[in-house]
Amino acid sequence: MAHLDTASTQIILHLGIGAFHRAHLAWYLNRLIDSGETGWSLASGNIRPDMHQLLSDLAEQDGQYTLETVTPAGVFSYERIRSISQILPWSPDLDALVALGRRPETRIISFTVTEAGYYLDQHQQLDLSFPDLHSDLKDGTQLTIYGAICSILRARHFDDAGAVTLMCCDNIRSNGDHFRAGLIHFLELRGETDLLAWVKANTSCPNAMVDRITPRPPAEVQQRVKAATSIADACAVMAEDFCQWVIEDHFCNGRPPWEKVGVEMVASVLPYEEAKIRILNASHSCIAWAGALRGLEYIHEGVADAAIRQMASDYVTQDVIPCLSPSPVDLARYRDTVLERFSNPYIKDTIARVAADGFAKIPGFIAPTIAGRLAQQQSFACSAVLPALFLIFLQQRAAGNIRFAYQDQAMDEAAVRAMLGAADVVHAFCSSPVLWGALAGNPMLEAGIRDAYLSLQQWLKGNSQ
Repeated sequence: MAHLDTASTQIILHLGIGAFHRAHLAWYLNRLIDSGETGWSLASGNIRPDMHQLLSDLAEQDGQYTLETVTPAGVFSYERIRSISQILPWSPDLDALVALGRRPETRIISFTVTEAGYYLDQHQQLDLSFPDLHSDLKDGTQLTIYGAICSILRARHFDDAGAVTLMCCDNIRSNGDHFRAGLIHFLELRGETDLLAWVKANTSCPNAMVDRITPRPPAEVQQRVKAATSIADACAVMAEDFCQWVIEDHFCNGRPPWEKVGVEMVASVLPYEEAKIRILNASHSCIAWAGALRGLEYIHEGVADAAIRQMASDYVTQDVIPCLSPSPVDLARYRDTVLERFSNPYIKDTIARVAADGFAKIPGFIAPTIAGRLAQQQSFACSAVLPALFLIFLQQRAAGNIRFAYQDQAMDEAAVRAMLGAADVVHAFCSSPVLWGALAGNPMLEAGIRDAYLSLQQWLKGNSQ
């Protein structure tokens, strides 16, 4: 395929060529190029060998593919994405990635490696128990984002290739800050003093909030693309029509004029991030846990249930909005937009996917709002419904009444069995430091969740009759 014209373009090197990248960053850059801004090119590759076929197919298509978007009303649209100028082949030594990353024209290295790919524990510190991270630290392999980035930065440092922005595009709170802290810790553990000093002086890591529901493309996407465009596209990707990207304007060696195509460039991403985490992510979990208890399969089915939708809406209206106000985000409008997005039956977002990882979602998405309401000395009755749903979900799972296999990286099965076997299960649940941190054992927390738990028991009885 055609190579980058380095004489006239600056380069974004992206690591992680999955569906979200191709529906998000690549889509925004495609819009920018279509507007006449052609000063930036995108090269994409993977740090792992698990997408060999996709890389091969994309290379065959010169990096081009079709993005299918669909509204909640069922309006399908098709757009040809041509912003990826180079597909980089994977090899164990990551030679192609390092070769491009060390060039002075490469001004931004971005990455989507999923939340788990940062190997962070509940305190947002590197969890050294992971074998891949241990191998990168001890054996110099490049199995993690830290090992891969360090190889590229070591080469840039050697070549004196100039500063570079490291841009996390994954859905974790304060993603740039946490990645930078993990990278610095990684270099300290490796004893790379010179490279560490260079990294501190020559890189920036802006925080960013990313948002677009992008499911794994089902086979029928290719069929619809062929019918709509006459293109046989092995790399077609689908997404909802909504898309958002908020980035702190903290780039150390230039950036595309993202704001021309709707990216929000801000001084601090915090209020946008808090709105998304507490409204979108927490509501998503509420709908998933309640939907699982109703035996539903998809998120849009949960939103269609009037009682479940009301739980999610009341949680935001009564508790989140008072906690986050004032905000640059129109919080009520955002709430309504989120619920409309979740109602999209064409995305087929599964309850099993969204219900996962409750032991990370309670402390990350929900506890901050409860803590805020307690600090305001206000009721948190609507927020209490969400952890109460999760507790009942755990009980129903233990009883064999949940249709799917629940996945939770932070959950200790033995501790959950002890919790569910306690004489007072609500007390045991509210005493868990893993779930509640500093709130664990708070009598007001326990009283609020107990009320919600008892109320939901009546709701469940009504559903079963």
